[in-house]
Amino acid sequence: MISLPAPQRAFASDNAAGVHPLVMAALAEANSGHALAYGSDRWTEETQQRMRDLFGARTQSFLVWGGTGANVMALASMLGPAQAVLCTNWSHINVDETGAPERILGAKLIDIPCADGKLVPAQLEDQAHAIGVMHHAQPGVVSITQSTELGTAYSADEVAALCDTAHGLGMSVHMDGARLANAVAAAGGTRDALRAMTVDAGVDVLTFGATKNGMMYGEAVVYLNERFAGVAPFVRKQVTQLPSKMRFVAAQFNALLHDDLWLSLAAHSNGMAQRLYEQTRTVARVVYDAPPAVNAVFPHLPAEAIAELRDWCFFWDWDLTSQQVRWMTAWDTTEADVDQFAAGVQQLLGT
Repeated sequence: MISLPAPQRAFASDNAAGVHPLVMAALAEANSGHALAYGSDRWTEETQQRMRDLFGARTQSFLVWGGTGANVMALASMLGPAQAVLCTNWSHINVDETGAPERILGAKLIDIPCADGKLVPAQLEDQAHAIGVMHHAQPGVVSITQSTELGTAYSADEVAALCDTAHGLGMSVHMDGARLANAVAAAGGTRDALRAMTVDAGVDVLTFGATKNGMMYGEAVVYLNERFAGVAPFVRKQVTQLPSKMRFVAAQFNALLHDDLWLSLAAHSNGMAQRLYEQTRTVARVVYDAPPAVNAVFPHLPAEAIAELRDWCFFWDWDLTSQQVRWMTAWDTTEADVDQFAAGVQQLLGT
């Protein structure tokens, strides 16, 4: 039994965290006076320029409401008739979007088993047999997640190898970057690291996530390959992802991108996951398959202990066939939160 008080912040998800104070201040500042709707405002223009500064002068970015809509918009602008999307069996578009891509796009998802949540070039080549066969959905888009749903991250070289293979087979590449900041932070936390794993690697369209990293709501769909950007304004409206008062999404992005706040928040979140891992990996009945790459750890716990620990400080189950759970840190997780949670784990499972 755990007799300690629970941490102030739990370890369910970075989605449970609040809004960063600088983002909240930016929202308040944007709330003064009138501004034209649908992106014809100074805040949105500033965001566009900041995205060009990050990714290159030919980048086109489009602000949207949320992550599922961003992914649907990106894929809708990339897919041709009768084309399918290749993704991992763990991918968010396959598991956690209630079939939205398939229903809205009318396109098949070909989900490929991946033990670590990452595709490899050979798996794309394995799907090439369908190309040109009129009875099969045509592999048209490869969608990868950075960082992945299993807390792993692609290296820049791994992304580049996938893009080279995909492009060689006539496919394009979408990156679901719901936690892109965490992957960049893990790769060194620089703009060069960002470019290396996105535009320089050959990614065509990027979903740039921010809600999990200090924003209230909103994401961006960033077109690194202008070939797909022409239809984007129309697709965004058609899939209900055009915010009328876009300045409030843009103001949040501007606060996060200023002085690379988005990267420092992600680095902190990653660091708290590493601290949690270090403080619990030697607990007698806690088993890890690997140390964390980003801001999530996936321990295996005794089945009889999971409910008690979760009732004390909430987290989500992951794979109950192996008694695996997920503990996730956020931009606002403190060292005190981690230390208190680790002490509770030790008290419950250390003997």
